[in-house]
Amino acid sequence: MNLRAALKTAILLFIVSATFLPVRAQSDALTLENIYSNGAFRSKGFGPVRWMKDSKGYSTVETNKDVGGAEIVRYDAQTGARSALVTAKQLTPDGAKVPLGIDDYEWSEDNSHILIFTNTKKVWRYNTRGDYWVLNIANGELQQLGKGLDASTLMFAKFSPDGTRVGYVSKQNIYIEDIATGKIAQITTDGGGNIINGTFDWVYEEELDCRDGFRWSPDGKTIAYWQSDTKNIGTFYLIDNVSDIYSKPIPLPYPKVGTKLSAVKVGVIPATGGTTKWLELPGDPTNNYIARMDFIPNSNELMIQQLNRLQNTNKVWIANAGTLSLNNILTETDSAFLDIHDNIRWLDGEKYFTWTSERDGWRHLYRVSRDGKEMKPITKGEFDVVNIDCIDPAGGYVYYIASPDSFTERYLYRSRLDGTGTAERVTPAGTVGHHSYQMSDDAKWAIHTFNNSTTPNRISLVHLPEHNEVKLLEDNHELKAKYDNLGLKPKEFFKVDIGDDKLDAYMIKPANFDPAKKYPLLFYVYGEPAGTTVQNSWDGGEGFWHQYLAQKGYVVVSVDNRGTKTPRGHKWRQSIYGQIGILASVDQSKAATEILRKFDFLDSKRVGIWGWSGGGQMTLNCMFRYPDIYKTGIAVSFVSDQKLYDATYQERYMGLLETNSKGYFDGSPINYAKNLRGNLFIIHGTGDDNVHYQSFEMLINELIKNNKLFSMMSYPMRTHSISEGANTTLHLRRTMEKFWLANL
Repeated sequence: MNLRAALKTAILLFIVSATFLPVRAQSDALTLENIYSNGAFRSKGFGPVRWMKDSKGYSTVETNKDVGGAEIVRYDAQTGARSALVTAKQLTPDGAKVPLGIDDYEWSEDNSHILIFTNTKKVWRYNTRGDYWVLNIANGELQQLGKGLDASTLMFAKFSPDGTRVGYVSKQNIYIEDIATGKIAQITTDGGGNIINGTFDWVYEEELDCRDGFRWSPDGKTIAYWQSDTKNIGTFYLIDNVSDIYSKPIPLPYPKVGTKLSAVKVGVIPATGGTTKWLELPGDPTNNYIARMDFIPNSNELMIQQLNRLQNTNKVWIANAGTLSLNNILTETDSAFLDIHDNIRWLDGEKYFTWTSERDGWRHLYRVSRDGKEMKPITKGEFDVVNIDCIDPAGGYVYYIASPDSFTERYLYRSRLDGTGTAERVTPAGTVGHHSYQMSDDAKWAIHTFNNSTTPNRISLVHLPEHNEVKLLEDNHELKAKYDNLGLKPKEFFKVDIGDDKLDAYMIKPANFDPAKKYPLLFYVYGEPAGTTVQNSWDGGEGFWHQYLAQKGYVVVSVDNRGTKTPRGHKWRQSIYGQIGILASVDQSKAATEILRKFDFLDSKRVGIWGWSGGGQMTLNCMFRYPDIYKTGIAVSFVSDQKLYDATYQERYMGLLETNSKGYFDGSPINYAKNLRGNLFIIHGTGDDNVHYQSFEMLINELIKNNKLFSMMSYPMRTHSISEGANTTLHLRRTMEKFWLANL
């Protein structure tokens, strides 16, 4: 047989055999449409779950298949018995054809009533405004709250301690409604415009996690609340050019670096209405933050946490809500910055409380006397407590997440509340990855979620402390099978020695990886104190995106530089203070150099980098400051000049502008734009309320001034996530893919 005939036969045989090869279903293929439009790789969850007050069962929301609406059911933890607590029929208002949707719900203390939050709307980035309904469990009466007020304006509704009334915020004022009579009392009247009662301005919500701004006293007689006066804050205007034929300015009170903050204070008012009495905390209210405020159980006293503007001093006050007397019981200080922790639990008849501190170099839980004079460690050792899952005074333990041996993993531990003994691991060995727990108050039961970089969420009911699995709730086996059938190479975790430290990193290779070839290297970066990228956890978002790019022929790498949010101790986290964008880009460049030296299958002439938000800023800093390393980059929703970002975040990590002007200059990539040599693509949403489009346009001006060519894409009226509107997410990723293929 001659060569041409042999070749023809071979081709025919290949075509015939290929016809009978198993073909992956298009719905399971790793395409951008399947990742971002079709939900083919979406992980299933379970819940939301509420543990019942008796700790013997949990409630969750399920769909009633007969009527199609949501209902609330209870599962007995021991037996698994299911019972309907609130049926879809009970949640159908008179005259309505469909039941209420359930966005959230809350039980009264005696479980006689349930509060339903529905028809919610977004306030900036969170759905905190909507309608509330109360259901009387005994007689089935369903009533809407706030009748006579504007629809869908109610916020943060909650029962009084005796369950007879509900308090809520509407249009920046606080209201109390009697459930039996439906009578509504407006107890604050000065809200509106620049005065905000019972909730917060943008920066408190974004950076201090403050949204619900009022508290019932334990006896139900008074309300304590935050009031913010935003008159001193500069107004930033977002411009809507797409909703009408004329542009519409959207005002946003937003304190930028070095500008004035809201004047915030705490007041106490009778729940029946009357005159507010104001606490006189020392210090200028426009240069301090009231970060936390809550009633101490079984008392008429408030615990208040007051942060200074630098956020390196946290003064803890006990205030008498009747006499307004103040007592500073504890002052936490740091040479750099402090984080606020929500781990306070009162113990021994409110004689002691738990407190989180990094005073010994690691994040640990302490037991503090009510007067602040006695402080004793509960957790101890050279490791960080990542978060507290349950404090169980009856059992004598605190349960918490930690990872003493690997910064990329998370496990459940427990320590005795009296501070004796050592940390005890509760999560069994053999399941490497991330573990999280939603525990009952008595610490005997938990909804346990396990995942790692190749295993989607596996959710089960476990009995503690022996960690026996009682019931599998969701294992995402279909998604796991899809992932396994793709034949991808999993993330490879490794350490990068940059001399100053050993950094955690991961690498994703193409499925058909050939070590004899040279591959372009693509770095994914974040690099700021608010997050971490290198974790052995399921990443259904960027994880599939990076696997998709790997199959296009790239090796994808991510490195956590010093200062990122990993449990590596106080020194690690504080190292970035005063040098955001500076230390991180140094670490990233050293890591890139070492990785290129270590792996000879990487092409040093084809190195790209990309990131979003803080990662976008880091991308710019790396490209502008180290143009010999990084040849191509995509920066999304970035800060180009740190002076343009909000005061609370930026000053926490950089200090004040007047004392660290050099740090602000050196850390801002706009000041190094003249060094651009590679291919840069910048992307932003014009409606970004977090990192303003202004930052994008100012960088454009600087690049133009320095005669630097670049690519850009604006998404009209999209926010920081660039996710709103039909097809936006897919379009964004397709646009990014096109740039990589053309330029890397």
